[in-house]
Amino acid sequence: GRGFAFRRKQKILREYRKLLKKRRHVHSQQDDQFTDTYPEHLKHLYLAEEEKLKKRRRTPDESVSSEKTLNKATDGCGTYGYVCLMIISVSRTWTFSSRSVVTQEKFKNKTSNQKAKEEYEKIKAERARKKEEAEKRKQQREEAQRLYKQKKMEAYKILSKKTKKGQPNLNLQVEYLLQKIQQNT
Repeated sequence: GRGFAFRRKQKILREYRKLLKKRRHVHSQQDDQFTDTYPEHLKHLYLAEEEKLKKRRRTPDESVSSEKTLNKATDGCGTYGYVCLMIISVSRTWTFSSRSVVTQEKFKNKTSNQKAKEEYEKIKAERARKKEEAEKRKQQREEAQRLYKQKKMEAYKILSKKTKKGQPNLNLQVEYLLQKIQQNT
């Protein structure tokens, strides 16, 4: 069957895969640190956006001075000129305009917590609206019952009147029926 040698082989393979994964992770971090990699089919959009941001940040006085610093940086850096250019462009991006761009993006892309809060607020508002409607219906029902009881009480008082001898007062009953007929027509 599969004895200790097989388990030892599996363990070695697992550790080898872990090592490969770590190496890939380290390489990808080092590569991404100094270069921007965009998907090929969207690269032109990212580059256009980058140019637009550069133009927005740059003023006429600043562009002249930045060209001089770029020339100095490329002269001193040699093969690492691209890295120096990236560092200079990154240091230049930390202006107020770029901060406003970042905050605008934060509002566009909501976190799951913000989405959950919004969903909670919607549900809370919906519950409050339903509760308010139920309260209105309850008040209307109570008002209708109160009016109904009041009419019944008036009718009872009229119909239950008695004469001095204790007989029902037919004159009042007939008048009540006449009023009722007149109201219906």
